[in-house]
Amino acid sequence: MQWCLTAEQQALRELARDFARREIAPQAAHYDRGATFPAAILERARAAGLLHLTVPEALGGPGLSAFEQVLIIEELAWACVGITAALSLNTLVADALLVGGDAQQQQRYIARLLRGELGAYAVTEPDAGSDVAAIATRAERRGVSYVLNGSKIWISNAPVAAFMVVLARTDAAGGNRGLSMFLVERDAPGLEVGPPLGKLGQKAAPAAPVFFRDVEVPAAARLGREGAGFRIAMQVFDRSRPMVAAFGVGLLRRCLDEALAYARQRHSMGRPILEHQAVGHKLAEMALRLEAARLLCWQAALLIDQGRRNTLQAAATKACAADSAMWAASEALQIFGGMGYSTEYPVEKLLRDAKLLQIYEGTSEIQRNIVLRELARAAALSAGVW
Repeated sequence: MQWCLTAEQQALRELARDFARREIAPQAAHYDRGATFPAAILERARAAGLLHLTVPEALGGPGLSAFEQVLIIEELAWACVGITAALSLNTLVADALLVGGDAQQQQRYIARLLRGELGAYAVTEPDAGSDVAAIATRAERRGVSYVLNGSKIWISNAPVAAFMVVLARTDAAGGNRGLSMFLVERDAPGLEVGPPLGKLGQKAAPAAPVFFRDVEVPAAARLGREGAGFRIAMQVFDRSRPMVAAFGVGLLRRCLDEALAYARQRHSMGRPILEHQAVGHKLAEMALRLEAARLLCWQAALLIDQGRRNTLQAAATKACAADSAMWAASEALQIFGGMGYSTEYPVEKLLRDAKLLQIYEGTSEIQRNIVLRELARAAALSAGVW
């Protein structure tokens, strides 16, 4: 593998780095305290070409690779994972359209995203988080339409979305194959978005419950064939998990930067605490985990660009980056000591933001289940998976 970045990729990374430091980092605490959506930052990011990164040029997007996407996302997440999540969630909606949509759906809805509208990806339910196959929201076929009934929970950007991609059950006895995916307008009669839910971290990306009460959608709003919803959702996860892993890589790098700077200037027992082995080893371990998480992230993204299946690598990088970010945030706070517990420094926010990385887009436990499943599948075929 050749890990050297091209001049164009280096320029993209520098663009994102400059934007993160100039536009996101100075406002991160403000949006965290207010738990408000960063609409102004989103517009500036759109103007800078930092949104909808992997939408093909044929559909009006930048046409960047998945690898270039994770380079950019790491830089933005360094400044604030919550704001970066708010800016990036349209990617899941676009990915669902690219994976399961027909040409007309892609052209119509991706054009709306590129114009500045926001979408929401409505999969999680009160009793179906990690177990996507347990989706209970129903979509009953009635002539040329479907009627949706049920509820979703923790739907990010739902309060600001113009439309949603919704996973619903079209066959009660069909298991995984009884799920279908639909495009649903926010103003559809019977659709209600509840108030934003209070969150520990990543507060700039609002999440809310969504309720469907006899919401009628045309059959033409279905993505793919009936029963293909689970397959589409899993393919979207394979595409989105490297991006979410890049959230963790960026946060982990911020933890290292903050802890290293503090350890160099904070003195204890007559010398910088950096020189105490107990502190130094924490910093060294952060650097080790950062490099490992980043390389896994790059590998999973490159497999997408090569058109190869990346299910195992996407799960591995998501678990590694999320768990490493959470560990690093806790250790960074420990290095700061009492000052780390204060809102005067950013490390307490890093800790709060990191925890959600271990939960959404599939928990760290689910990622390990996926890795084990892929290992067992490969062993049965007597072939390597790494």
